[in-house]
Amino acid sequence: MYTVFGDMLSGNCYKIKLLMEFLGIDHEWVHVDILASETHTEEFRKMNPNARIPVIDLGDGRYLWESNAILNYLAENTEFLPQDRYEKAKVLQWQFFEQYSHEPYIATARYINKYLGLPKEREAEYHAKQIGGHKALSVMEKHLVENKFFLGANATIADISLYAYTHVADEGGFDLSKYLNIQRWFKDFENIPGYIKMTRNNA
Repeated sequence: MYTVFGDMLSGNCYKIKLLMEFLGIDHEWVHVDILASETHTEEFRKMNPNARIPVIDLGDGRYLWESNAILNYLAENTEFLPQDRYEKAKVLQWQFFEQYSHEPYIATARYINKYLGLPKEREAEYHAKQIGGHKALSVMEKHLVENKFFLGANATIADISLYAYTHVADEGGFDLSKYLNIQRWFKDFENIPGYIKMTRNNA
């Protein structure tokens, strides 16, 4: 059985939980408190020397870290990862977009506000994240004008990667009210069988 080390309020960890629920994958969830430096213990660093969550124990002495790598591993040979070479590359395209053009702004602003309580010394950084975050949201909004999900008619791990932090972007100060296609996408995504909300009660 798989064991996942993470925090359900972290978007990167929530991604893993969502896919496991969608696919009905049996697993154990171990809560990790990043504010208590639990990722910096010697035991944790043996699983991930980069000292970040999530980490998945594959049950055979092997571990994987980096949320999108874990998603690709779990989604192999399922409906959430296309077999076609080009379509699979498009999944990766959106996952790289999420990590480089989306997460550094939207997730970081949320972390500064929600986890750290918007300390005065990070206010300037918090406000600076808004421009890049809205740029990413605009790219998504435009794409979703003609697409139900990010690869068309069916949800993939690309949608999981992008949904995790986008649906709580307001916690980082982003007003989503003008992004009507993103809001429609939220509803379609939340209708996928097995969907659960981002709450530690669902871990």
